[in-house]
Amino acid sequence: MEKIFDNTQVAFSLKSDTELDRAYFLFKMIDSEPLVRIGTAVTNFAIKAHLPVEGLIRATVFDHFCGGVNENDCLSVVDKMFTKGVSSVLDYSVEGKEEEEQFDAALEMTLRTIDFAKERLAIPFAVFKPTGLGRFELYEKLGEKQTLNPVEQAEWDRVVARFDKVCGEAHKKDVALLIDGEESWMQDAADDLVTDMMRKYNKEKAIVFNTLQMYRWDRLDYLKKLHEVAKTEGFYIGMKLVRGAYMEKENKRAEEKGYVSPICVSKEATDVNYDNAVQYMLEHIDKMAIFAGTHNELSSYKLMEMMAQRGIAKNDSRIWFGQLYGMSDNISYNLAENGYNVAKYLPFGPVKDVMPYLIRRAEENTSVAGQTSRELSMIKAERKRRKGK
Repeated sequence: MEKIFDNTQVAFSLKSDTELDRAYFLFKMIDSEPLVRIGTAVTNFAIKAHLPVEGLIRATVFDHFCGGVNENDCLSVVDKMFTKGVSSVLDYSVEGKEEEEQFDAALEMTLRTIDFAKERLAIPFAVFKPTGLGRFELYEKLGEKQTLNPVEQAEWDRVVARFDKVCGEAHKKDVALLIDGEESWMQDAADDLVTDMMRKYNKEKAIVFNTLQMYRWDRLDYLKKLHEVAKTEGFYIGMKLVRGAYMEKENKRAEEKGYVSPICVSKEATDVNYDNAVQYMLEHIDKMAIFAGTHNELSSYKLMEMMAQRGIAKNDSRIWFGQLYGMSDNISYNLAENGYNVAKYLPFGPVKDVMPYLIRRAEENTSVAGQTSRELSMIKAERKRRKGK
């Protein structure tokens, strides 16, 4: 397979010299772990104390990793990326809300992004997080097979109704809908609910996509069992495959509570698990659709290879590659340049509300071996290429 991800000219074709310098500065900071910790603490303090840091955050980390403060704000970024064939997934990245009115607001925002997607070729998917539409503890309680009291049951019924509203709208408007994965101890309840939505809305094709976090060793078995159910009941499976974003949290909780960690024993085991899931889905692509959310070059090459071996067109509508905005441009833009379906997750929301998301990203970058150094070496190579012109 030809190595296409080293082309920095394609990767950074949309970045001005100034934006490239900013990216270099940011990843240099993220590369130094204590700095991330200090930066995180200072930022949190400044936001809580209402110090005027929003402008600074907006001009640096926010604008690098986010599309804007609202959906309209994102459009210039969406249009710009689409000139290079890279699509967008508008992701309302406000985390950790717990009140009913906030869940209703997130529901309305998700419905708006579905409308947005319906109107624009450049936005092929909508997305939401299960805890954006309902309280974490409810999912957890249901996942542990506890009985809900009448008040909680009424609350859960509202969560189900929100899910149904979003999935129903997506189906009506023919917009594919990605539902993110979260912590394992709330995921069972979310999985059951998303499967119900697939039963209802994936009868003709995959509209509703669940997420499999492949750093969990049980996920391939889960996919195979779901496939049996789907075959029996006659619905399509949509899956976003990712490695996962809560590793430290997962291991820590398992240790504290004395159960076997759901996380694979090693990075290698996770990689094998991820690639096996991709392969399984490709083998059954007649009844499945895959959104391969990965920043891993090798996994991306493997998927490209499997598609070629099976004679699957590069732009087959059932297969998408996905990366996060502000990261792995060498993968996204080179895939698009070579005719594959690619979409960037484009987070948006008020600066202070999106900070938890941004902090998680910075920490994740620090903990994923090689991610930050790869970003840095790509940026360095491109700066050098430009200077040498």
